[in-house]
Amino acid sequence: MFKKEVYIDRRNRLKKELGSGIALFLGNVDAAFNYDANQYHFRQDSSFLYFFGLDHTGFAGVVDVDNNTDYIFGNDVDMDDIIWMGEQPLVKDLAVEVGIHATEPFDKLAAFVSGAMASGRKIHYLPPYRGETYIALSELLNVSIKGIKNNVSIELIKTVIKLREVKDSNEIEEIEKAVAIAWEMHTTAMHMAIPGVTEQKIAGTIEGISLALGGPVSFPVILSMDGQTLHNHYHGNTLSKGRMMVTDAGAETQLHYASDITRTVPVGGKFDTRQAEIYQIVLNANIAAIKAIKPGLKYRDVHFLAARTLVDGLKKAGIMKGDTNAAVNAGAHTLFMPHGLGHMMGLDVHDMEGLGEDYVGYDEQTQRSTEFGTAYIRLAKTLKPGFVLTVEPGIYFIPPLIDQFKNKGKFTDFINYNKLENYKDFGGIRIEDDILVTETGHRILGKPIPKTIKEIDETMSYRIG
Repeated sequence: MFKKEVYIDRRNRLKKELGSGIALFLGNVDAAFNYDANQYHFRQDSSFLYFFGLDHTGFAGVVDVDNNTDYIFGNDVDMDDIIWMGEQPLVKDLAVEVGIHATEPFDKLAAFVSGAMASGRKIHYLPPYRGETYIALSELLNVSIKGIKNNVSIELIKTVIKLREVKDSNEIEEIEKAVAIAWEMHTTAMHMAIPGVTEQKIAGTIEGISLALGGPVSFPVILSMDGQTLHNHYHGNTLSKGRMMVTDAGAETQLHYASDITRTVPVGGKFDTRQAEIYQIVLNANIAAIKAIKPGLKYRDVHFLAARTLVDGLKKAGIMKGDTNAAVNAGAHTLFMPHGLGHMMGLDVHDMEGLGEDYVGYDEQTQRSTEFGTAYIRLAKTLKPGFVLTVEPGIYFIPPLIDQFKNKGKFTDFINYNKLENYKDFGGIRIEDDILVTETGHRILGKPIPKTIKEIDETMSYRIG
């Protein structure tokens, strides 16, 4: 964990922003894998980690805004626990490490919450995402499980986002550690991407690198020759020459900060003419978008800059035609990139999206579109110094989507469907980097991971089986 002053400051800023009431943060509990004693690796709730820093199961944190007091509710281990886990610190000693001196057994939490509600005080809580948390909140607040989400605190959601979206130097350092692990993961995947190797062998190897160097992967590894499927977790293919391999993977550090990097490489290490042409278009969009990033700019505008760059390249390839701006305004580019340019990143790989994507990615001046493709933009709002975000343009040749658009006669002024037929076997390409918005512009985080055609060729000239 960070120094206790970091957590004290975060809770004090929370109180100042929230103004009144009680902020209740339920930490996560252990989850059974297939029976009670066999459990998934424990992962603490990210907002609990942000304000309380304790990476232990079965805790709750309370910020009493009105009385300027912070609490930890949790139980000390008993002898049965010690036999299996060894001696553990006392709750009061753990709490002191994050600047909290008021501790209570967990079973005292219900009386605390009931007393606060009886005196007319508001209990602020965030949207839950685990069944155990729904049940605990239902019991604590005397609200039906179905009613839990209807009573979440919008004030607390907006306050937490305001605090967490701007990363401090400690957090940026952790994210760069995660990118360093991703460097090892992605360069290893490049070395292994030769005909005859299975996707599963590469995916398993790079997940092991994450576990060995920091923590678990920040999301299930996406690795496939079928890169036209955006989140392809199937790893059953055997690599073959002439195909491209998309690897979208990142790591968590021991403090749970994430990286999220995508690289696409030709199986065997050499781009053919068609692959190189499409790859360079995506790379140009990646570079142009990164170059544009600065405070005060809406990220949606960066998204459309990337889209125009893609259209310009696809026109040169003969796949698209017509006026670039008109094509993007019409949404013709969404046939090839039906997703947003990127998302926030931090303690969650899609940072804070559990609090509501519209709250995280949009603001009062930036409203979500309902149009296909554009509606999937996760991050659109005005950029601020301290934001950490991804830049991940792509081109995907999705046969069912191509057929649907063609059969409906969509965008015939901008798409050469006859030539596009020759790309249905291509797959997809995505190139993704993690970016910090600075006071004056931006910084690409971490050690550069090969992404130019020349860099990939040189990296892949070294093989491991």
